[in-house]
Amino acid sequence: MEAENRLTALGLILPRVPVPGGNYLPAKRVGNLLYLAGVISTAGGSVIQGTVGLDRSVDEGYQAARSCTLTQIAVIRQELGSLDWVSEIVSVNGYVNSIAGFAESPTVIDGASDLLVAVFGDAGRHIRAAIGVSGLPANALVELQMLIALRV
Repeated sequence: MEAENRLTALGLILPRVPVPGGNYLPAKRVGNLLYLAGVISTAGGSVIQGTVGLDRSVDEGYQAARSCTLTQIAVIRQELGSLDWVSEIVSVNGYVNSIAGFAESPTVIDGASDLLVAVFGDAGRHIRAAIGVSGLPANALVELQMLIALRV
């Protein structure tokens, strides 16, 4: 099953692609690679804010990572016209706004990884970093950056 069909079968609705918050592109294609700028966690047009381990739970972080992934999938579709041009998800860098010493960033970023595999199948398996940070733009809970390989 192709990614577009999986997305429909899962009943997922993609959010509107955000306008960049500075002087950068949301995506840049270089050869058969598509680099995606970081997107922050949003839902219903509002930023999902907070700090995991302080005022937000690991599960809320997981859901925020999932929301970032939906936004990135929307960026991919906008840039390529169809998700079916994705050959594979190469890399994911996930940043979790968390308290010092927070050790569960990988569990939070599983929200992104799990959704990518659900939508892209084996092509959604990727390498990644899951990094706890002391702050993100707009006090977002999660930020996600990705690298995609394209079908030629």
